[in-house]
Amino acid sequence: MPDRVVLAYSGGLDTSVAIPYLAEKMNAEVVAVAVDLGQGGEEMEVIQKRAMDCGAVESVVVDAKEEFAADFCVPALQANALYMDRYPLVSSLSRPLIVKHLVSAAKRFGGTIVSHGCTGKGNDQVRFEAGLAALAPDLQVIAPARDFAWTRDKAIEYAEAKGLPIETSKKNPFSIDQNLWGRAVETGFLEDIWNGPTEEVYSYTADPAQPREPDEVVIGFERGVPVRLDGRALTPYQVVEELNRRAGAQGVGRIDMVEDRLVGIKSREVYEAPGAIALIAAHMELENVTVERDLARFKRGVDQRWSELVYDGLWFSPLKSALDALIADAQQHVNGDIRMTLHGGSATVTGRRSEDSLYDFSLATYDTGDTFDQSLAKGFVQLFSLPAKIAAARDARKG
Repeated sequence: MPDRVVLAYSGGLDTSVAIPYLAEKMNAEVVAVAVDLGQGGEEMEVIQKRAMDCGAVESVVVDAKEEFAADFCVPALQANALYMDRYPLVSSLSRPLIVKHLVSAAKRFGGTIVSHGCTGKGNDQVRFEAGLAALAPDLQVIAPARDFAWTRDKAIEYAEAKGLPIETSKKNPFSIDQNLWGRAVETGFLEDIWNGPTEEVYSYTADPAQPREPDEVVIGFERGVPVRLDGRALTPYQVVEELNRRAGAQGVGRIDMVEDRLVGIKSREVYEAPGAIALIAAHMELENVTVERDLARFKRGVDQRWSELVYDGLWFSPLKSALDALIADAQQHVNGDIRMTLHGGSATVTGRRSEDSLYDFSLATYDTGDTFDQSLAKGFVQLFSLPAKIAAARDARKG
């Protein structure tokens, strides 16, 4: 009986070509697994049929939109996850979920090999294979583009020779990955980092410079989870989906950056993440209102390390699991509403309210009703400054 290869299938050129190529190269049967992460584009039924037409023995479509939002986007939101303080981990978050369903399909269909379409230059090869090493170390991994030096030109030539039912045009210069949390665009003229992105690069966001009326939204959170928009109860998936539309219409969430890839090179990336950027801004501000100072200070370092771990493909690592526990505990009082104005490419917080607020008006005000005892401040400042005063005196003696 031939081996079975479980392929992470997107429906595009590279993974479609991989189906007959793996079957020939390895004398194997290919099971294609496509995961719906809210990426839009082609209907999943079309992608499922294309895999069969390319020679797959089984073609599986997994509807993971709600799972992705609740189990991957929400933890990233609670961690205020921004790699290099800017990138909201659009592609990084999807890979461990895809891996989870690849492993499930391997068990279901008797697969012994897992395959993906990543090259040897990117981060995703690490994310797929580190996840597989954690969840199913017995599975062998094959990456045709990397392991067999499979270039785009070769893929197009092979697809045409085999008459595969896919578009093989060279007109689109970009490499694009998208899901509910955002959209990543690279290659083409963007590889020259002096070139500015043109409007054709963008799909999730409108031109922020175009005049339009602002959009005001109130986002409600419970334990750091977005559960309401303008008073309407929604699932996390529905919240992100609506904010993608509303914030995207205002040009919110465009990011153009040079980032440090895990493999050691720098890469120019253009991202669109309207819902993610608006939600992270709202969540950060609600934490400012509800999380105690020392915990908030410590959590900022935890958030950064969490983001780095996920970017590096270590979603299933022991350290990430430990940080998850701290972040989850820090969310117990992150309840309330944030009002935002979406306009001109910005998501600006204009109001906050929470029954768990640590903001005390009577302590903060400078007007009548102030209950802050300023007579205590002089002694506090003297004691707080004492170590610096002693050190300065020592330095003066030595000088």
